[in-house]
Amino acid sequence: MTDLFYIEDDLAIALAVRDYLKTKGYAVTICTTHAEARQRLLRSVPSCVLLDWNMPDGRGDLLCQWIRSNWRDLPVLFLTVRSDSADIVAGFRAGADDYLSKPFELEVLYARIQAVLRRTGNVAEQYLSCGGIRMDQNRHIVYCQEDEVPLSEAEYQLLLYLMQNKGRTVTRDKILTHVWDLNGKFVNDNTLTVTMKRLRDKLHQPACLKTVRSVGYRMEEAP
Repeated sequence: MTDLFYIEDDLAIALAVRDYLKTKGYAVTICTTHAEARQRLLRSVPSCVLLDWNMPDGRGDLLCQWIRSNWRDLPVLFLTVRSDSADIVAGFRAGADDYLSKPFELEVLYARIQAVLRRTGNVAEQYLSCGGIRMDQNRHIVYCQEDEVPLSEAEYQLLLYLMQNKGRTVTRDKILTHVWDLNGKFVNDNTLTVTMKRLRDKLHQPACLKTVRSVGYRMEEAP
């Protein structure tokens, strides 16, 4: 299923949208506040965000700006009762990809989502995240919380491999083979130890990066 986030404080509307889109092959996660949406986005990135303008803890255009600053290519579709031209312009200036006024037909919403995804593709695969660490693979950028973190190529490839295997323990031998040996750079085990130490230091000793004693490492979200 294609993952969507729906940021909406009217639970009746949100549930109706979720149930309908489920029949079309979409898995919809409902967020009833901006704070919840931010937390969820920092843990995983969907293929598209459906965003209501009026929320109890903030305006939709401000959240859209935050989304766009962190995930430049993540599509955002506004769903709102605000339909005057000034608000529409503000929404697009904030980075929205499309705008649908309430009340709307579910079939129309489905068509709009399909159109947005055809234009943007499934950008969810572009972004990896775990424990406040985020990677934009297209732009080759790493963030820790809100700060961009400069990494060496070896550090970046090490983190990328662990992120791609999030939730699984990766042995030291597999890491050495994937990060170094595949590129014809045969290194010893100490190189991995030193690179891992530097990576952890740059990421401020993240709790999500676990050492599995005598085996290897694992990226894991906090329970």
